[in-house]
Amino acid sequence: MQQRFLSLALPLALLLAAAGCSRAADLAEIRLPAGFRISLYADKLDDARSLALSPAGTLFVSTRRAGKVYAVLDRDGDGRGDRTLVIAAGLDMPNGIAFKDGALYVAEPGRLLRFDDIEGRLDNPGTPAVVYDDFPKDRAHGWKFIAFGPDGLLYVPVGAPCNICDPGDPYAALHRMRADGGGREVFARGIRNTVGFDWHPETGELWFTDNGRDWLGDDLPPDELNRAPEPGLHFGFPYRHGKDLADPEFGGGGKDLIFTPPAHAFQAHVAALGAEFYTGTMFPEKYRHSLFVAQHGSWNRTSKVGYRLVCLFIDKDRVTGSEVFAEGWLRDGRVSGRPVDLETMADGSLLLSDDHAGAVYRISHDPARPAPAEPPEK
Repeated sequence: MQQRFLSLALPLALLLAAAGCSRAADLAEIRLPAGFRISLYADKLDDARSLALSPAGTLFVSTRRAGKVYAVLDRDGDGRGDRTLVIAAGLDMPNGIAFKDGALYVAEPGRLLRFDDIEGRLDNPGTPAVVYDDFPKDRAHGWKFIAFGPDGLLYVPVGAPCNICDPGDPYAALHRMRADGGGREVFARGIRNTVGFDWHPETGELWFTDNGRDWLGDDLPPDELNRAPEPGLHFGFPYRHGKDLADPEFGGGGKDLIFTPPAHAFQAHVAALGAEFYTGTMFPEKYRHSLFVAQHGSWNRTSKVGYRLVCLFIDKDRVTGSEVFAEGWLRDGRVSGRPVDLETMADGSLLLSDDHAGAVYRISHDPARPAPAEPPEK
């Protein structure tokens, strides 16, 4: 009986791998500004989600559904991963990962794990240490994005366990703690679900995306980009959305609170996830210290929106402009990719994960490269 199951599983695995390759091969359809190129960095990564890059150049890739964490190595330095290892499996929605002092931190809904000396033990990471295990275990918005701030603290969100509700602490909030799991405190409240944040390289201020609630129609409320220059701010959920939209169910609450409006409003339902300030020097000067945001794409809108990478231009504390930087994963209602998270490499290229294709892409710039031709109509 076991042999029969294996014989059935092998063709299925080959079909799934082939499907992943064909999805990641649609890069000829991706439109970028003149001089830019997108290429495949790694594939066959199940639902590739969050990225964490070590100073030595090891790329760690998390998953949400597959329960795995990968390490991708580019040993010959040609701008494409040439060895992929599964360093953890059987985890519970390990969406959030962060690297600090030689250790890889992995977030499940209810706990934080730490793999010490991970780059020296890629072939046998061993059993991780449990850093913290007192977060709620809700499935709804229970997966996490995590990152270390310039203060050395680990920032961990706890999303609202609902579409719209008033759950109170520790939900709908961004927490922070020491690397050893101690000293946890609430940094900000009124956040429905952030799956991406970064700190401005000059001001050190935190900027984060937040996904708006569902079922208020195709065009409300907006997804948000928020700025948190200090702890203790409240960003409106569940009482207010966007700049001044009162929630039809909870708009009468929170009267004693002072709400901080978003720094920028995205179109409703684009699912703004990963956010990365560009700190490299490969891209033209206009992109230095701009914020790249991955729009994962809508799931319940009448016509699909998102599925692209946008760039926001920021002058200290305000957004001064924006542009669609990479698009083409959505064409005539057909989805070939869903951007999730970003990392800037040491050479200044930008990595982008795609959980639909199970891939990571590399975006590079060469001023001599002509603008890409418009893909033929399908």
